[in-house]
Amino acid sequence: MRTIIDNIRTYSVISFGLIIFSIAWTAFLLPHQISGSGVSGLGAIIFYASGIPMGYTYFALNIILMIVGLKVLGKGFGIKTIYGVILAAVMLSILQPLIPTPVVQEKFMSALIGGGLCGAGLGIIFTQGGSTGGTDIIALIITKYRNISPGRIILLCDVFIIGSSYLILNDIESSKRLETMVYGFVTMAVQAYTLDSILTGNRQSVQILIFSNHYDKIADMITEKMSRGVTIIDGKGWYSKENQKIIITLVRKNEASDVYRIIKSIDDKAFITVANVMDVFGKGFEQLRK
Repeated sequence: MRTIIDNIRTYSVISFGLIIFSIAWTAFLLPHQISGSGVSGLGAIIFYASGIPMGYTYFALNIILMIVGLKVLGKGFGIKTIYGVILAAVMLSILQPLIPTPVVQEKFMSALIGGGLCGAGLGIIFTQGGSTGGTDIIALIITKYRNISPGRIILLCDVFIIGSSYLILNDIESSKRLETMVYGFVTMAVQAYTLDSILTGNRQSVQILIFSNHYDKIADMITEKMSRGVTIIDGKGWYSKENQKIIITLVRKNEASDVYRIIKSIDDKAFITVANVMDVFGKGFEQLRK
């Protein structure tokens, strides 16, 4: 039963991220003919040049990459990716004819908003292990083996895709092609920054030191309630000259409030220090890669 509830939650969050991603394209980028990143950007360029709806080309171009992702990243990823690609293609196909005019008339502002929403949608999807296909799959394959941010990988892939728009859209006058390419780069940069911000915030961890005479009860509660490791070290208060037990634990930043509640329920006079840490590798955190 627990697994079913977790799956429903995961796919609901992925769906929410896909809705944001689809709205970003159909409400802000496509009406202004702004090229963007990844397979979705390539699909947009094909739409501008040929009139083929973006949802169709988006789905077709992702088939090969989905097969590769399924083999490299496993069945769990493949199922979520297939779900993401299908739902994104459906959403794009439905929303594109429903939003024929831009929500924001100013083109530069649309590029900023569209890029930010794309990055936010992708970030939400990535936190659940899902993907919208395209360069997202390439990014997740590389980050499986290397400690490189997904946003940076997508950025490098997309430079080529957006740059190629100048050559692909050869039936449009040169100034318009250049404008399309420049706004595409603006969208790409905002998307990459937003994506990295969300993913970094999701992975950020803190180190908590707890000084309390009830260290044993606090340590037991953190272990039992949060399934987090706890280390007890010996210390000595130099002012009081008394021996002291110190609890050290590492948790995700969004779990820190749970630790505070546990401490307060046992010893509301405990002394606590909290420090941000750059990276944590090991069980319950990130895997150490090459």
